[in-house]
Amino acid sequence: MRIDIITVLPDLFGSFFDESIIGRAQKKGLVEIHVHNLRDYTKDKHKRVDDYPFGGGSGMIMQIQPIADCIAFLKEKLMTEKGEEYDEIIYTSPDGGLFSQPVANELSQKKNIIILCGHYKGIDQRVRDKLITRELSVGDYVLTGGELPAAVMTDAIVRVIPGAIGDSQAALDDCFQDGLLAPPIYTRPANYEGFGSVPEILLCGDPKKIREWEIQQAIERTRSLRPNLLDEK
Repeated sequence: MRIDIITVLPDLFGSFFDESIIGRAQKKGLVEIHVHNLRDYTKDKHKRVDDYPFGGGSGMIMQIQPIADCIAFLKEKLMTEKGEEYDEIIYTSPDGGLFSQPVANELSQKKNIIILCGHYKGIDQRVRDKLITRELSVGDYVLTGGELPAAVMTDAIVRVIPGAIGDSQAALDDCFQDGLLAPPIYTRPANYEGFGSVPEILLCGDPKKIREWEIQQAIERTRSLRPNLLDEK
């Protein structure tokens, strides 16, 4: 898989993508992550990529030219080198569709995606109309830029690529994979002074009974903490 991220703050991604699961996935050749500085594609001599909005109002807006040229360059390069096209061109925006585990699972099946990080007041609407195939948000709040959402999305996508995690079952057991929160989890020691004991069912050695308990606990935790998830099922 290949993920290209377009941003005005490329240095924010360095160490994040070099560590942990994402770093190992790249070393294994499971994913390529390329970060592109949008300012490298502007024709403005001062490297500006934004301008004032037509009609007045506060804030600055990301211009068409550098975004269009950057995406055109990436498309041409991918076609020349691999004979392939991008499956999705994603724009991180607070008014986009909600990014979720099912969306991460879906995107992990794609071969090539671009993530455009929003910044300032946003991007010229014509970019959204002509170039963007999907708009995604990580929540109903506004951040300084789309870099954090892009990092979050990349992490969620990469970790479910087969082979990215040593124990592939671990990713399948994550919260939200089945529309439920994960059940309580415990490790050794089974008893610890002042903290109580591990539920006996987890020590019984019967996988079927343990699984039934985990499902029931997952349902109860979801009903208590996130009842909206049950409403959506």
